[in-house]
Amino acid sequence: MPDRSAPLPGGIGVSRLRVYDTVAPDGVVGGTPHVHLCCTEGYVVTGGEGAVQTLTAAGHRETPLRPGAVVWFEPGTVHRLVNGGGLTIVVLMQNSGLPEAGDAVLTFPPEVLADPAAYAAAAALPGGGAPGADVTAAYRRRDLAVTGFEALRAGGPTALAAFHSAAVALRQPLLARWRERWAAGAGRAAADTGEQLDALGRGDAGHLGEAAVYAVDEPVERGRLGMCGLLDTYPAAV
Repeated sequence: MPDRSAPLPGGIGVSRLRVYDTVAPDGVVGGTPHVHLCCTEGYVVTGGEGAVQTLTAAGHRETPLRPGAVVWFEPGTVHRLVNGGGLTIVVLMQNSGLPEAGDAVLTFPPEVLADPAAYAAAAALPGGGAPGADVTAAYRRRDLAVTGFEALRAGGPTALAAFHSAAVALRQPLLARWRERWAAGAGRAAADTGEQLDALGRGDAGHLGEAAVYAVDEPVERGRLGMCGLLDTYPAAV
């Protein structure tokens, strides 16, 4: 193995997800509805069955999930995983590090979103959700987010636009740190491609001679409490 590090392709994040299998207040089995402000998210379904519920300005949609399916959606899409039985997914996340830094905003009711302290308290998990943490806290925040999600569905585009505005206001204090993470991760990966294209245009093959192979034998964590289930996580760079 080389002694220098490299990010995953394109600066993405990769994790394995086992979707929660308990019932939310609306009778649906699954995860916590939330939105990403900067990150496109993708799923590669590896086992079981279920669906992803999404809410955009175009309305509510439910996309079936079965082994072999690949589904992705852009920032601003409120989404929630539904577990129809044994649903497992490989999650591909744009801008690795941003979701963990607060890019994800849960669909709590408006009065919670409007109060940063109340939002932080409602979203908190013991030990930050580290493996072995009490899962009931994850269910508690899911159930509160489901309450807000139901109101968003009923309120139509006007309610969704208000939620988007509240989510942006909540996260604006974090933007400078997000930009630093992006510049060091996905932004650097894109810039490297630009530099390689410039080199190829000059007939310079130097970077090809610096190629290396990287591998991770297993997740660095197993069973971290995520928004939609238990996560097995991999490092963003090796």
